[in-house]
Amino acid sequence: MTAIAANAGWRIGIDVGGTFTDFVLTNAEGAIRVLKVPSVPTDPARGVMNGLGLAAEMLGLSLGELLARCAILVHGSTIATNTLLEKKGATVGMLTTRGFRDSLEIRRGIRENPWDHRTPYPEVLVPRYLRLPVSGRFDRQGREVEPLNEADIHTALATFREEGVDSIAICLINSFLDPAHERRAAEVVRENWNGRWLSVSAEITPIMGEYERGSTAAMNAYVAPRTVGYLLALDAELGKQGLPQRMLLIQNNGGAIPVAQVATKPVTLLLSGPAAGVGTLEYFSRAIGSDNLISMEIGGTSCDVILMSEGRVAVSDQLTVAGYHLAVPSVEVHTIGAGGGTIAGVDEGGLLFVGPRGAGASPGPAAYGLGGADPTSTDAQLVLGRMKPGPYAGGSVTLDGAKARAAVAEKVARPLGIDVEAAAAGMIRLLEQNLLHAVQRISIERGHDPRRFTLVACGGAGPMHGATVGRMLGCRRVYVPRLSGVFCALGMLHSNVRHDFMRVYLDRLAEAEPKAIERVFAELETQANAALTTDGFAAADRRLTRQIDLRYIAQQFDVRVTLDSANQDPAAIRAAFEHEHDRLFGHHQPGGIVEITKLRVVGIGILPPLPHAEAAPAVADSRAVERRRCYLDAARGFAEVPVHAGASLAPGHRLQGPLLIEELTTTVFVNAGDSLEVDASGNFLIHLAPA
Repeated sequence: MTAIAANAGWRIGIDVGGTFTDFVLTNAEGAIRVLKVPSVPTDPARGVMNGLGLAAEMLGLSLGELLARCAILVHGSTIATNTLLEKKGATVGMLTTRGFRDSLEIRRGIRENPWDHRTPYPEVLVPRYLRLPVSGRFDRQGREVEPLNEADIHTALATFREEGVDSIAICLINSFLDPAHERRAAEVVRENWNGRWLSVSAEITPIMGEYERGSTAAMNAYVAPRTVGYLLALDAELGKQGLPQRMLLIQNNGGAIPVAQVATKPVTLLLSGPAAGVGTLEYFSRAIGSDNLISMEIGGTSCDVILMSEGRVAVSDQLTVAGYHLAVPSVEVHTIGAGGGTIAGVDEGGLLFVGPRGAGASPGPAAYGLGGADPTSTDAQLVLGRMKPGPYAGGSVTLDGAKARAAVAEKVARPLGIDVEAAAAGMIRLLEQNLLHAVQRISIERGHDPRRFTLVACGGAGPMHGATVGRMLGCRRVYVPRLSGVFCALGMLHSNVRHDFMRVYLDRLAEAEPKAIERVFAELETQANAALTTDGFAAADRRLTRQIDLRYIAQQFDVRVTLDSANQDPAAIRAAFEHEHDRLFGHHQPGGIVEITKLRVVGIGILPPLPHAEAAPAVADSRAVERRRCYLDAARGFAEVPVHAGASLAPGHRLQGPLLIEELTTTVFVNAGDSLEVDASGNFLIHLAPA
């Protein structure tokens, strides 16, 4: 990869979601083109290439001409996540230290809900007969107490061949202190096994905690063949069609990375799409005039919530996906099953439910007319008049109001004994309560007061719910990007390249030797610089950040602190730790002993920022294109509201709710008492009336 020139050609961001694949194209002048096409779950690459062909046609170019003029192409994909959720991963064999064969299945023995003793854990990715023991041991000081028995590896490989294993994971005890046994085991496997896929825990996540390290290695092995195979095939096809450089991928940590470098660690792509929201928040923070933002990105299938406090988005090593624990740097994204395609119904107890199951791209909501019979939130919005029948998402689908009404009537209204409008209103009210809880999970439960944040309502469905959820949170403003429906694809074009490096370092903060710590930091920075050199970044386009993980003695969870390069003395580090501890837990221990657990370096390759193109100011008042009967809320019921075309609104326009704004990729709902203004960038800022 070479560094991107500021005056280069088109940048293309591609976000493959469960329902739609989003494309955002922008050039050096800030011109932006947007495209949404239905995803192809059975062949995501076909959906990507179809969309690129349509994008080229929209610009009056051939596909080859568009790709040849492309300076950067960034891809976010749900392929790794879907591989896990659909249980379509590889047959995995695992080498473990003798005596630790069942660690993967025992887990930590902790339930997320201590009152739920019946819900089973998810199926173990590597069954016991494929988790095979190997003799050899390092103790807790990293000293070899038993040599590696290579004969055990050969015995295990024979079993793997007989059982048709596709991918192998290696996780040996205490390899985070000394990976020598894992490295030698990997050499033996490569020399004696004809398979391609091998995941070594100390190379993927060298952390203390054998279960988390092993679970991450097993997951990497499980998703690797399908995920990496898809990405490399797509990258090769793009090159064949004219793309002059390798594509970039968005990682869990919110940064981009060249496709070749992620091939050995596909587990870092499990949050690939949602994590791109970090780049979008950074892009819009200047226009909003605040770096305290909460994004609520609602697509067809799910809602992803990200919080940015004082310009920073938290990154954690504790990630749970579908009940599986992973230990890779990941943006703190809270996801729930709540989107435009979320299915509603009435359970056996006669209670209304909304989600988490969704209708997906096919058959989709009942209104799509593609065979879906279950009512979804999109169908409810049609019944309530907040959306209208006809072409939607640029004409990629057509909404049928009669089918929406029939589905809500049959599956919700009739079982509850209420009219169709009341049923639809109940569906939306319950959905918005679930959205409120999702935002509270990542704000209040993390020690943040949501009242000091601006809620950014995005995704195709987000602007329909932003004002209501923002009011329930106590926010004063809701920001709706005009390109709300392609929020993550836009963020991909504003994401820097990022590499994370970490070393376990166990010592008490007050007693740690500064020179020893500096030596480890220097080694990690050497690794970061080497990676960024390979990526083609000059020294001036790099940023290295040091971080340290700390905890009180016997504390279960670490607290990560970013070090101030100007002041790294123990007293300053302790003060920063205690400040963060106060925010997270509401207290700290003035005399408590603080210990170091990990040292980290984050290497950033800085790409030219996405230019802001200011919209032309309004020259006349905006006029509604129609008036529509629309449901406002439980207190106000239905009312005739003006409907404005988003294309007619420009900076300087101010409107009073209630009203609807119809955009290419979304619809904005503004309730009575709220007001909306169009900012200099052409986006919508809603000022909320007090609750």
